[in-house]
Amino acid sequence: MKKIIYLFALGLLISCGETSEKENTEMAERKEHKADSVKTPDMASLEEKLKNKGYQTFSYKDGDTTYLMQQYYMVFLKSGATRSQDSTEAAELQKKHLAHLSRMYEEGYTSLTGPMGDDGELRGIVVFNTATQQEADSLARLDPMVQAGRLKVEVHPWWVAKGGKLK
Repeated sequence: MKKIIYLFALGLLISCGETSEKENTEMAERKEHKADSVKTPDMASLEEKLKNKGYQTFSYKDGDTTYLMQQYYMVFLKSGATRSQDSTEAAELQKKHLAHLSRMYEEGYTSLTGPMGDDGELRGIVVFNTATQQEADSLARLDPMVQAGRLKVEVHPWWVAKGGKLK
């Protein structure tokens, strides 16, 4: 008899803590709707601030969600013509290169940075959060690896929704 009562109590505790998939969906939709209603005015003021600073933006509405799109600049770091540095010089350039990329991130100029996973011509990608392509290009060319000719840059505009995340 004690086992039956124990199992009944355990089942009751477990079922009280669970919600149906429908309830979970409804709760998520309410949270999302609340977040959207809070974000929309903020998105409008953010868009205005960005435009005042010279950034290219536009917004659009899809159902109940408003998306603020911003133009970023994707910089492709490619193998440069001068790759004949000895291992000591190459290591020192790499150290300066990483310091430059860290500084760009810390100062808010870049959003994503990373090397490629193979040994091809494309060596890495840096996403710049600057108002103009010229600014992204200039900052990318300050990289010691680029100045030494070990890397070269190719810059392309890239539209992304503000607040988007990598998955």
